[in-house]
This record gives sequence, C-alpha cells and structure tokens, in this order.
Amino acid sequence: MERTGTVVRFSRLLAACSAGLLAAGALVASAPVAGAADVDLVRNGGFEAGLDGWNCANSSGAAVTAPKRTGASALKATPAGSDHAKCSQTITVKPNSTYTLSAWVQGSYVYLGASGTGTTDVSTWTQSPDVWKQLTTTFTTGPSTTSVSVYTHGWYGTPDYYVDDLSLLGPGGEPVVIPAVPGGLKTTALTSTSVALSWNAVSGASGYHVYRGGTKVATATGPSATVTGLTPSTAYSFQVTATNAAGESAKSAAITATTTAGGGGGDTKLPARALVGYLHSSFANGSGYTRMADVPDSWDVINLAFGEPTSVTSGDIRFSLCPVAECPNVESEAEFKAAIKAKQAAGKKVLISIGGQNGQVQLGSTAARDAFVTSVSKIIDTYGLDGLDIDFEGHSLSLNTGDTDFRNPTSPVIVNLISAVKSLKAKYGSDFVLTMAPETFFVQLGYQFYGSGPWGGQDPRAGAYLPVIHALRDDLTLLHVQDYNSGPIMGLDNQYHTMGGADFHIAMTDMLLAGFPVAGDTTKVFPGLRPDQVAIGLPASTQAGNGHTTPAEVNKALNCLIKKTDCGSYQTHGTWTDLRGLMTWSINWDRFNNWEFSRNFDAYFGN
Repeated sequence: MERTGTVVRFSRLLAACSAGLLAAGALVASAPVAGAADVDLVRNGGFEAGLDGWNCANSSGAAVTAPKRTGASALKATPAGSDHAKCSQTITVKPNSTYTLSAWVQGSYVYLGASGTGTTDVSTWTQSPDVWKQLTTTFTTGPSTTSVSVYTHGWYGTPDYYVDDLSLLGPGGEPVVIPAVPGGLKTTALTSTSVALSWNAVSGASGYHVYRGGTKVATATGPSATVTGLTPSTAYSFQVTATNAAGESAKSAAITATTTAGGGGGDTKLPARALVGYLHSSFANGSGYTRMADVPDSWDVINLAFGEPTSVTSGDIRFSLCPVAECPNVESEAEFKAAIKAKQAAGKKVLISIGGQNGQVQLGSTAARDAFVTSVSKIIDTYGLDGLDIDFEGHSLSLNTGDTDFRNPTSPVIVNLISAVKSLKAKYGSDFVLTMAPETFFVQLGYQFYGSGPWGGQDPRAGAYLPVIHALRDDLTLLHVQDYNSGPIMGLDNQYHTMGGADFHIAMTDMLLAGFPVAGDTTKVFPGLRPDQVAIGLPASTQAGNGHTTPAEVNKALNCLIKKTDCGSYQTHGTWTDLRGLMTWSINWDRFNNWEFSRNFDAYFGN
C-alpha cells in the first residue's frame, strides 16, 4: 500500500531475478561415447517430424529448415517478455541408471537440462553462440525413477535460439504401466469447509486424483490433498486414484468424513462476505482525510494505515493520528476512539496495519522482535483494536542465501516475525483478527522463483511471504494479496497474466486456494488456503494504484471464482463458493471516486 498512487515497479524486481540467473554459470563438455547397451531414447531429437513428441510452452517453438545442423530441420524457439520458450519431452528411463543428455545449439542463452531424475536434476547452458555448439550433461536416476523430463529453453527477453540433434543416451526404460490402486486413504484434519486427506504412496505414480461423491475435485503430486469449499456439518464420501503416463488406476475404497460445525481456525466472526478497506488515519494524500465516524457501514474490516517503525530495524512501531496541519478536519483522539467503539458495536473489526510503502520493518534480532510485540500491543490496547494487519513491503522481508524451504525458514526477519505474531495471538486469544496484504512479488511469484535461488543471484525477496503465511495459516483470518502495482505473473496454467482485468484476479486467487509447488519443486508444495481466508485486493480508483479493475471485470472475477462462470480462458481448480470477499486500497480513494468500489460490492452480494 502506498501513501500516493504507485510504488516501485514490479518489472524492476523481476529484472533483478533475471539478471541474477544469467550470472549463474555451468560447464559445457564434449559428449562421451555411448556404451554398448546405450540407446538414444529421445523421440524426434532432430526435429525432422516437426514438434512431434515435444511440448513447447505458449506455442513458442517451431521446426525450421534453417539454420540446421543435420537433416532437414531444427527447432527454433522464441522467448517473449517473461516467457523463456521452454520445449520439453517426457522419456521413460530405468531406475538407478546413468544417462548422457546432449544437444547442438545456436542463438542466445540456450539451456539444456533434465528434471524429475529422482536424484539431482541437472542443467547446462551457453551464452550466445553464433555457430552450432554442443551442450552435454549427465545424471543418474533414483531408485524409483521411471521417467524424466528433458528440456531446452532460452532466457527472458532474449532473441531466438535453435536446437538440433538432441539425444539422451542410456538404458531404455521398461514400458510404463498403470499404477496400482492407492491404499490407506484417511482423514488427517477437518474444518467447517475443508477435509484434509492422506493415503499410501503408489510406486510408479506421477500424480493422484481425489474424488468426492464420484466427481474429481482435486489433483496432487504427492500422497495428500485438502478438499475445500465444503458445507459445515455435512458428510462427504472420498476416493483417490493414482495416475501416470499410462493412465489412471481404479478408485480406492471410499471413506466418509463430516465437516465441523464451526468456522475453523482463524475464523473471527466476520460476515460470510466481507469488505476490507484501508483508512488513511496517520497521513493525508490526494484522496483527502476521512474521519472514522464517516466510514460507511459497507466496510466490515477497517485497517488503520499505518503503524510505522522508529527505524527500519528497531521493531518499535508507532501510530498517531494525522497532524492538524496536514489534515485540518482530523478528529480528536477521544472522538477517534469513540468512533472505533461505535464501529465495533455495529459488528465491524478495526485493525492496526503495520508497514505500507514507507514503513520498512526488519525484525532481524530478538530485541527487535520483542520491541515489535510490546509496541504493537500498546497500540492495540490504546485504541481498543481487534487485531493486526501485516502490510510489509519493499525490503522488509527477504530470504537469506540457503533458506530454500518455505516450511522451515531460517532467515531471522522471517522467523522473528512469525514468532512475534504468534506471541500477539497468544496474548489476545482466539478473537484476535490477523490479516495480511502482501504484493504478488512476495507470494504468487514463488511459483517460479523463491529467494536467491539454487545458484544465487535472484532477488531474495521473491516469494518471501510464503513461509510467514504458511506458519501462521491456522491463525490467519484473511489474506488479501495486492493484485495491483504488479508485473505479469505466471498462473497455474503456466501462462502469464496481466493486472487490470478479471483474468488476473481469477488466476492469482486460484493459486492461493489450490496451492502450488514453490519454485517448481513438486516436493515443496504450498498448500492452498481455505476460501473463507481469502479476499481479492484491488485499487478503489485509477488514482489509487496501477491495475485498477472496472466493476464489470470485478464481477466477472467473482462469478468465475464463486460460481465457475465468466472464467474466460483460465479454468479454476475448484468452485470457491466460500471466498470471503474483497479488499481495497483504500476507503479514502473510494470516497474520492464516489464510493464506486463499495457500492458495487454491496450490489453484487445483495447487501
């Protein structure tokens, strides 16, 4: 959130990721001679049959007659913007076997690699060869690996690249067979709207499908999944199947699970559809100052913007009303407190929001952590608030080099923030409202990049909110990611989505609800949140931030996510009937824009 209209552009941050990755080196070696038992396992490695056997993302690849190294054709692939033009092929292999992958390449920043090896995935690259050059790497498969993906790609925004005579030499794998039926299906957790399931892993399975009442409702790469969007106090029947390249197993034996009557962890008696807004309480800008008593009843959660630190690293947070010189119509402290009580008596929640564009907060020490808890508690107690909104932006959160698992963070600024919030939750109890408003760079970008990356050099802030959200998910009331001031972000369809229309909000919200592998690692999957924990964050007017979305497009996004209609080209991974609502920056800007945002919310949900 910003005091004025726009913030630092996301594209600069993504450029930092790209530049860091381009700095990472790899070796190029000559191809060893194949052993007598080795065969070339790649289908159409010379691209003589066009793209037969190959999957090129976003239709970025084509077979061309020139330049070529041998035969009649070669692969030409064209990176575009944030797309690196990846072409891949899945190949059957044998466990515990060694393979040599090689290809002849030409062009700009060409990569060759293999993933899903079951041991250490490998890649190699070369920079801008103007003649054909051979790339080679080797790998050994794991004890249960029966298939790998071999791929080639360029780099973001660079010119075309070319590939010819791509081969994978090694022992041929056994034919893939349909996996066995999973056993051991059981319930591991229940809420009023979700059921968490687990089952025994099946050898040779590449994924699993979960069925509710005979209808497929979820997919998973490992032996667990959470089914959301359920009704409280209702019994459901579940089955699971195992899948691979050969097909899908029969369904497992069914189990029955009954959802709870309550709202589940993090529920703090919000209405089923909630409207969240930020109130400029400590400063003025072009939108003008709005007194607490003048906030319309449409707003269910009012976040006071902002509590800010005395210094970036102190952890000492302060909040005060806007000075009279800056805000001539500001109310007195007594009037402000009385207005808060009146809002609460009407069922509204009033929170202190920490951070914003200017309020950088880095809890790099335990002293800063403790100061944060003490000072935030003082603000909450002074004004009788209902809880805390975390709006850390800029350089507040980043991941140290080597901190690669969102489930077990080690970076002090992350660990201390989690600890501080848990302390506040413990102090104020189950009615404590906790919300978060991260930017897309810190959440959904984690689907592609996490921290400084496996080679270092990426922006360490990429995906840095994920460990905080995950550690606090049982305490979290609402997550409302800022779907604005953002560059294009890749969704679960592996396509890039651009802010300003329904498609962006559909794709970004579906990622939060369905979950996603972090940095493409299917062993590190960020689990989806409950729909009642998620609201969509939007700017209230064109002046409030880049990415303003018209009411008609907002309604399309809600239709798709809640009703699975008006979805356009993106298909959601569920029907998220319990989606909590909308958040906006800000109440002040909505007033400036004749309350267009809140009136549309009320009209859509019949308030």
